[in-house]
Amino acid sequence: MGNRLSKIYTRTGDQGETGLGDGSRIQKNAPRVVAMGDIDELNAQLGLLIEHLKGDQFPTDSAPNAEQWISFLKYCQHRIFDLGGEISIPGFELIRAEHTTLVETHLDALNEHLPPLENFILPGGSISIAQCHVARSTCRRAERAVIALSEVETINPEGLKFLNRFSDYLFVLCRAIADIKNLNEVLWEKDNLI
Repeated sequence: MGNRLSKIYTRTGDQGETGLGDGSRIQKNAPRVVAMGDIDELNAQLGLLIEHLKGDQFPTDSAPNAEQWISFLKYCQHRIFDLGGEISIPGFELIRAEHTTLVETHLDALNEHLPPLENFILPGGSISIAQCHVARSTCRRAERAVIALSEVETINPEGLKFLNRFSDYLFVLCRAIADIKNLNEVLWEKDNLI
């Protein structure tokens, strides 16, 4: 691992530039930096989701499921950090197809016990579910930012696949939390005025 920061501010970014992992400097609003920022925000939202889940009261018989979710989310936090590192160094690759396959395995296990989805779902039902939706929508934004970057620079396509599948996982996790806590999902209602 490289040098650790001993001083947080350097004043090198005061003119709207930032340094990449390879030492090059680019504008803070460049597609690569936007993608890095959205990935960082996703990681922060995941941290908040994990803490909410740790503080939740789950039925005793379902507590092991919640512990598995937290463990897997922590694992994904590290891979998302890896993805940010990958984006910060042009040409560097850390995310592999096996990471996406692992997300799919966990997603399928979650979805296996859920009833079919028959309506649109709105964020809500509990703080953890709402936060999970925030993380999901942040993941989708990070995915869009990586797509925008891929249109102007070469990226590892596995990172994009990972984000796409992980946002699906988060959506299903929202449903699983509601199911395991016996909460009603917040279903979209058609406007009767129209």
